Amino acid sequence: MILLPLLLLSMSLPQEVHSERQALPGPEEIAKLPKDGGQEFNRLVFEQSPYLRQHARNDVDWYAWGPAAFERAKKENKPVFLSIGYSTCHWCHVMEHESFEDAEVAALMNMHFVCVKVDREERPDIDQAYMAVTQAMTGRGGWPMTVVMTPEKKPFFAGTYFPKDSRGGRAGMMQLVPQLSQAWKTQGDKIEDTANRIIEHIKSQNTGVRGEAPDVVLLDKAAEELSGRYDPEFGGFGVQPKFPTPHNLRMLLRHHDRTGNADSLNMAVTTLRSMHEGGIWDHVGLGLHRYSTDQEWLVPHFEKMLYDQALYSMACIEAWQVTGDVDLRAAAEETFEYVLRDLRDPSGAFRSAEDADSEGEEGLFYVWTMDELREVLGDQDAFLMATVYGAEEDGNFKDEATGADTGRNILNLSGKVDERLAAAGLKGEGLDERLAKMRRKLFDVREGRIRPFLDDKVLTDWNGLMIAALANGAKAFDDPRYAQAASEAATYVLEHLLTKEGRLLKRSRGGEAGLDAMLEDYAFMIWGLVELYEATGETRWLQAALGLTDQSLAHFWDDEVGGFFLSPDDGEALFVRAKEIYDGAIPSGNAVMALVMGRLARMTGKVELETRAWDVLQGFSRQLHSMASAHSQMLMALDFLAGPSAEVVLVEGSDEEANRKALAALHHSFRPRMVLLRKSPNQAEALGKLAPFTESQTAMGDKATVYVCRDFTCAAPTTDVDVALELLDAPIKVEKN
Repeated sequence: MILLPLLLLSMSLPQEVHSERQALPGPEEIAKLPKDGGQEFNRLVFEQSPYLRQHARNDVDWYAWGPAAFERAKKENKPVFLSIGYSTCHWCHVMEHESFEDAEVAALMNMHFVCVKVDREERPDIDQAYMAVTQAMTGRGGWPMTVVMTPEKKPFFAGTYFPKDSRGGRAGMMQLVPQLSQAWKTQGDKIEDTANRIIEHIKSQNTGVRGEAPDVVLLDKAAEELSGRYDPEFGGFGVQPKFPTPHNLRMLLRHHDRTGNADSLNMAVTTLRSMHEGGIWDHVGLGLHRYSTDQEWLVPHFEKMLYDQALYSMACIEAWQVTGDVDLRAAAEETFEYVLRDLRDPSGAFRSAEDADSEGEEGLFYVWTMDELREVLGDQDAFLMATVYGAEEDGNFKDEATGADTGRNILNLSGKVDERLAAAGLKGEGLDERLAKMRRKLFDVREGRIRPFLDDKVLTDWNGLMIAALANGAKAFDDPRYAQAASEAATYVLEHLLTKEGRLLKRSRGGEAGLDAMLEDYAFMIWGLVELYEATGETRWLQAALGLTDQSLAHFWDDEVGGFFLSPDDGEALFVRAKEIYDGAIPSGNAVMALVMGRLARMTGKVELETRAWDVLQGFSRQLHSMASAHSQMLMALDFLAGPSAEVVLVEGSDEEANRKALAALHHSFRPRMVLLRKSPNQAEALGKLAPFTESQTAMGDKATVYVCRDFTCAAPTTDVDVALELLDAPIKVEKN
């Protein structure tokens, strides 16, 4: 078939910028437009998704995913052109500017296709299904994702970015569209056969086989696999590009905790520190960029995603708990500062992301020329800033596509800063304070620049991750501010994104909530609620977590093999109902569900939840054994379930300060297999209903009393928190499953 050679394209990329977007009219004006958007807009002007709305002025006759598009495709006997991306995706912007904003390309697309846009963040079920297709057909995936399919949604062509005209071995839209159209008209039988074979292949890959319960030795296997890809010079895994993937680092911390393996600890800590020192970290405004395009963590893709902030801060918190490294604590706290300042909605929930691009260029908001540094700081301080943060007269930021110098600098602390200072004859006394003042000056100036686009939609799953991160910060750092912020976000989700039937919705924007929630929405929100309960002791969070767990089991569970489907049983039927275990930028929903069900079982005594958690592990046993390091979050669930367990109940006394100190001591250290219940006078009755075994546990002498059970054995209660800590940290012989 002529289509397949088109799929194997080189990765040569152009140097492109996109024009600044015009703001869309307000809701009242939009409501007056005709159903097709009129002359100035297309149908996407009516959508809530910021990504879809970005394409509302394209000449392409876009549809949002829905029956109308596929009915038209059937009626006109046209293939469907599906384009999937997200609002802060740089190369999505490039393809839009090059192709979708081009009148010639748009005319061709409108003539030969029915064109559909999908926001991957709102419809992960569609994204996952067709990403599997793209990877199967091309050997790679990513966004923008391009799939051409029959009106029955059967894919027969897939790729990613396509420019207007062919170049560098990459097919262009002006050549590709006519070829695909001609094939559709003349090779219908072959297309149908190809599409059916693709679907059958994807279905076969999605079929689970229940195996034996995995053994914790898989953590050894995963650590060994990661060690083989570890970069000892710069941290991280592989060469380039480098992604944060904090779940890998959190798994390594658990491997170290279980085995004492120093290499696992070093890989995790070095990588976290390298990211915080590199250009992937925003040293002026704080926060982590999406990923590094190079080996040294210097040049990032500049978008900032809420989920990266959540996952990175959690890994830093845990690494600090293990090592006491103050820089790692600072990294977590600075991440929270950025999120609470720039991504927090007035409602208390968290917005999704900031774009990489501003004024038509990627990274422009974040980079500096030496002349700009001198103008803001003066010559002397600019020299110091450049020495410490690696700025150069010619710039250290090269264009990703061409490698050309831009004259601009990405501030970073990579390399041997002390040696650079010594070579420049600069002393370190008072240096930190001086640099802090300079960063504040740069921040104030930068705030006057045109900011990147803010994707202001509230996503349930990403909010769940951020709630979990802030709750972890509240526990580890004994900081109630983080618990308050997490509580406000959780309140928003439960009040605005939870139906009367107890079902979650996925997205809220502009006061409008909608879209069926997927597994990750339930899993990550349950995770956040469990952490929030431990941080606050408020049983309402534990109750909500149990309710959402029941909904997950009712609507996502696979009765045949075990594990959870990505989409609910009453959701839209695609050609495959996917089950995902692989950890991508965010961890697998199945893996998180296995862990939170295990934790809830230990907290409440609901043994059936732990049974289900083991069922998840067994349902994906084959995948875990084939490539352990690709499933780090599932290994964290395995680590927890395999034990040794630690169940702690803190019964509060009348002295609130003593209660706080006891709680802080219990939360201070890294104990990944511990769960903690808090029994206070005003929560005791509610807690007893959720965890009946706590009813008989009382405060001795009206003092804060700790009940410790480890590995199915309970010790005598104690009012001495140091004794409780000794009980928790005493060695236990761990037997392999």
